[in-house]
Amino acid sequence: MRWVLLGAAALACVSGAAVADDAADPMAAAYGNTMVFVDKGGMESHTYYNADHTFTGVVPSMSYKYGGTWEIKDGKLCRTFNPEVPGRANPDCDPDAQAAHAVGDSWDAPDGGKVSLTAGQN
Repeated sequence: MRWVLLGAAALACVSGAAVADDAADPMAAAYGNTMVFVDKGGMESHTYYNADHTFTGVVPSMSYKYGGTWEIKDGKLCRTFNPEVPGRANPDCDPDAQAAHAVGDSWDAPDGGKVSLTAGQN
């Protein structure tokens, strides 16, 4: 699940519409959209980021819901889960938080999974 976040920090689109890069809020493009991560084993998770620095998500195949707060710290996207997720660091920080992606983009995660940004919350 943590690789879902790799590209979320500096996305260049909000809900499919192009906007200027907003250095004051590098997560602005993630609001209203869905970061989808599919790990190399095929498990999928969906994460939704909010401007108030909260996030929620779900692993659809398990009906497992998660949430918490996020921040950009030292160039990394850090999520603090509430409640904690068993087997995960808390906070859980991902490198490369400044990688830019747009709605419709897909990219490789470091662990061999795939990440994509889809329009809307699905």
